[in-house]
Amino acid sequence: MSAAPTSTGRDDAELTAPDAGTLASLLVGQERPRRPGALSASFTFGWRAMLKIKHVPEQLFDVTVFPIMMVLMFTYLFGGALAGSTEDYIQFLLPGILVMSVVMITMYTGVAVNTDIAKGVFDRFRTLPIWRPAPMVGYLLGDVVRYLLASAVMLVVGIVIGYRPAGGPLGVLAGVALLMVFSFSFSWIWTMFGLMLRTEKSVMGVSMMVIFPLTFLSNVFVDPRTMPGWLQVFVNNSPVTHLAAAVRELMAGNWPATDIAWSLGWSALFVAVFGAVTMRLYNRK
Repeated sequence: MSAAPTSTGRDDAELTAPDAGTLASLLVGQERPRRPGALSASFTFGWRAMLKIKHVPEQLFDVTVFPIMMVLMFTYLFGGALAGSTEDYIQFLLPGILVMSVVMITMYTGVAVNTDIAKGVFDRFRTLPIWRPAPMVGYLLGDVVRYLLASAVMLVVGIVIGYRPAGGPLGVLAGVALLMVFSFSFSWIWTMFGLMLRTEKSVMGVSMMVIFPLTFLSNVFVDPRTMPGWLQVFVNNSPVTHLAAAVRELMAGNWPATDIAWSLGWSALFVAVFGAVTMRLYNRK
């Protein structure tokens, strides 16, 4: 008695696996995922920046060790000579050195952008169906967290060594908020350099050439009225001078409307000019 015929492996596969046409019809029939919005995409890239810090925690040195070093060094180096005591000088210095330190670390945004370009990561970003500026805005949003951390570290150190903001918590928060707005806008300069220059060393070199004159030739350390007249012309019209004066007065409990307006005006100018140039370079890179 002969055995009953059995189906071959091929017949079983044909019974269990759909053909290409069936798969295509199934995929077409499904609803496509919604395109992420501008805010959602930007926050996603911002979270990516935070994850990079998680895997390379050494990146936090510039927002922890560096600010502590700046506060202690300039307070005890210049305090006695310029104000008679470190306790008096820290009241003037801390808001200014806070502005200086945060503005200086904004240059690392351009370094991070340049590094991702060298690794080819941006080639992938440009193929994604997302809001075009999202990768750049994400970088800047991630860096705002670093700026907040640096500000908190410096304020804690300053309070420990004698700084007492007359404006209280609200004045401090207002000053830090204005600093964050300015730093976010100022960082667009470095994204432009990150896209324009070939290496991260070039980005850092050019950044230092811009940052050092702006921060040191300002009212961060001393009152501009003690400077020569020709130097006062530059210092009194520097964006860092307007920002430092505004932050200092806000933390002291005052409302410096003119300096606040200048700081916000500079911020809008940086975004309008350097943001537009950055996106033009990004689209043509």
